[in-house]
Parts: sequence; C-alpha cells; structure tokens
Amino acid sequence: MANTLSSRQQNILKFIISFSERNKFPPSIREIGEQVGISSTSVVNYNLTKLEEMEYVTRHREVSRGLSLNWPKLAEVGLGASPNLEPVQRSTVFGGNRVRVPVLGLIAAGQPIMVEPRSQVDPESWVDLAEGITGSTDNLFALRVKGNSMIDASVLDGDIVILRHQETADDGDMVAAWIEGDEETTLKYFFRQGKDIRLQPANPAPEYKPIIKPANMVRINGKVVSVVRVYH
Repeated sequence: MANTLSSRQQNILKFIISFSERNKFPPSIREIGEQVGISSTSVVNYNLTKLEEMEYVTRHREVSRGLSLNWPKLAEVGLGASPNLEPVQRSTVFGGNRVRVPVLGLIAAGQPIMVEPRSQVDPESWVDLAEGITGSTDNLFALRVKGNSMIDASVLDGDIVILRHQETADDGDMVAAWIEGDEETTLKYFFRQGKDIRLQPANPAPEYKPIIKPANMVRINGKVVSVVRVYH
C-alpha cells in the first residue's frame, strides 16, 4: 500500500471497500468512525478529504453516503478490483472465434422504463463477442443501457450489457429485473430483504434510490456477465 497513507487512512479505506462490496452502497461518516474507533466526525471528514486528495475516493458532500471509490487507483496499491465485476470484460476489438449475441432493446440504469418482456422482442441488432469472454455461450442476450444509476459499477449510459437468461439470482448479482404490475424493467444489484427484493443502484446521487418490491412482483430476466462499451 502506498506509503502516503497513514495507518488510520488505510483502515478507513479498507472499511469503505469491504462495506461497499457487501452492501453495494458506501458507509456513512458515523459508520466509518464507529468501525475505525474515531469518535469525532470532523476527524473522519479530515481523513476522507486526504483520501480524496490522493484520488482514492470521490466525495459528493451534498449527498448522504456520497462516497465513490476509485477502483483503478485502488488496484494500483493492491486493494483489488471493483465489486462483482470479475466476470465483466470490456473490449472493442475481438479476435479469434466470435459469438453473435442479439441486442433485444433498452434497459434502464436509472428509473425503470417500460419495455416489452424479453421473450416478445425481436433483435434490433447483434454484438460480436470473442468466444470464451463470457464462459458458456448458452442463453446469452444483450440490452442497451439507458441511464446512469450503475456508474459506480462501471456501467455507463449507452453501454451494452451481456446477460445470461436465468430466473434466479444470488445476493449481489447485477440483474435485469422485470417489475410485475408496473410492467417495467431495470438494471440493478439484487438483494433479498425479508419478503421483499431490494434492487440497489450503484450511484450515490439522491435521485437514484433503491427499488423495494414484494418478491412476487420481481422477475429476474437475466444476470449480467459482460459489458461492452461502444465508442463513437
């Protein structure tokens, strides 16, 4: 780890990483202080400012829990990669054998948008992937992302997400979720919460709030296995 980080700053950073990986949203100032043994919120703020100056985090001070982690910078000092992105690989140039994946329309990374169910949509286009980039090539389909609710998971407006069609998900999976009754679909992290399902965004801005629905109203259409960024 970089020598410029004090022991306290290292502990703060490690806690933010572990908390964010576990919950898919960052800890509060008070939670950081309680975890690392700092009673003063001003001391926590001071150390977060230093971490921001060193570009390990970005702060959105007008937003509750307004912390974003700079994962590439963290990787440089051996603190790992972005959570739940191990399966995700990005490329604009592919070689070798290719697999054609149908693009079946839009998915919202923001407020849910009304779309037709996946089974009723004809491909609008195709995306070519290098064989092996997603593991098994069975049951793959693609959706074009609209919105910015998943930017902290490195999924941006205009990206194409590659999904494997499945109707179940584990906590922490990034999924395409169809909301029954609302007839809307959204791209979010999936969590069980008692009898409900929490669909968690990855953007600390106040307009991006978790969607909590009864489990019988949420249908999983697929799990994200890769992301393709198209440069214009």
